[in-house]
Amino acid sequence: MKTALLNYVESQASRFRQLAGLSDSEAVNLRSLLLKLNVLTLFRPMSDSFSGMSLKGNGRLFMLINSNQLRCRQHFTISHELYHLFIEDNPVPHRCQEGGKKNESEQCADAFALMFLMPADGVRQMIPEDELKQGKVSLATALKLGQYFGTSHAAVLNRLSDLNLIGRNEREQLSGISVKRACREHGYDTSLYESGNEGRVIGDFGEKARKLFEADKISEGHYLELLHKIGIDGSED
Repeated sequence: MKTALLNYVESQASRFRQLAGLSDSEAVNLRSLLLKLNVLTLFRPMSDSFSGMSLKGNGRLFMLINSNQLRCRQHFTISHELYHLFIEDNPVPHRCQEGGKKNESEQCADAFALMFLMPADGVRQMIPEDELKQGKVSLATALKLGQYFGTSHAAVLNRLSDLNLIGRNEREQLSGISVKRACREHGYDTSLYESGNEGRVIGDFGEKARKLFEADKISEGHYLELLHKIGIDGSED
């Protein structure tokens, strides 16, 4: 991507953080943000090549995320789709897939996700002063960055490289590790690097369905059917 376009995307990421009530350094609570933005988000098991998708129309926002992928990857996909929903002009419904050559829109969405999840100021603040002075980021710091921002180890290294905080040799050294093993050795939970969230729903779909039922706008059967669509068995206690 051209430098001018990257600068534009970074300015949009910073602006979106401000609109969302986030500082230029804190980690993003994506669940809270999706609720705040009224984005109905469903997590369902999909094929390995499918990361997620988003739809926008009639004032409604929807996102579908592959729960088979690692949680850190899901965070990236959510942020990627936020670009399509809130930043991109005239977004076209699409499926976000792994691999392959990406067009400019997809490249911008990827760049936005990385910058939004790991703002430059926040990254620098998490790095010890002695490492900043030496121009060398330790494995312990790289792991801590991933845990704090909820991102993959690869995303951490990409962001550190983009910010010129690590060089090519250091990046190769840091990438040649078993992340889960390193996390365990440093006392971190490894669930970030595991799949999860199958069947999870973020949004007020169930609440709206309940209001329609209580107002006698829909039958009990229709209400239960709507709950079933989002993976909820309304007949259970």
